[in-house]
Amino acid sequence: MRHFFGLLVGLVMTAVLLVGGGWAVQKAGVGVTTLPVESGPATWTVLGVMAGIGLFFGLVAAGRVSPVAAFIPSMVLLSWNVVYALDAKRAAGMLSDLVSFHEGLGPAGQGMALLLANGVYALLGVALFVPILMPSRWSGRARHEDDDYE
Repeated sequence: MRHFFGLLVGLVMTAVLLVGGGWAVQKAGVGVTTLPVESGPATWTVLGVMAGIGLFFGLVAAGRVSPVAAFIPSMVLLSWNVVYALDAKRAAGMLSDLVSFHEGLGPAGQGMALLLANGVYALLGVALFVPILMPSRWSGRARHEDDDYE
């Protein structure tokens, strides 16, 4: 049951990293050479989304939910980077499928392309993969039997 819950958390984490991170990066104007000077409600919203993604990332990477929760997004991010390294057009084609799914995801697709091209997804994929290698993550919590003896 723990690993099934980890699977669900991993799927949500993948969507949050890809779509939420791409949207926040594009709305923050990171692709622009200079950052916007003015701050307003939109800037605070973007920073809040980025902080929430970072918090969720940290909980998945360091938490004891299940290693599957970190394995799913790490494999998606790392395999997408391999596709990008082998054939950048094909990796960009995956983005166009996402953008055609819903018009509101247009900024997310542009931000995801920026994160993919700059290697941020490779960094996040490796950061999520390293905790999977720890054997203690795969074992369940130690169950203390009634060890009371006199």
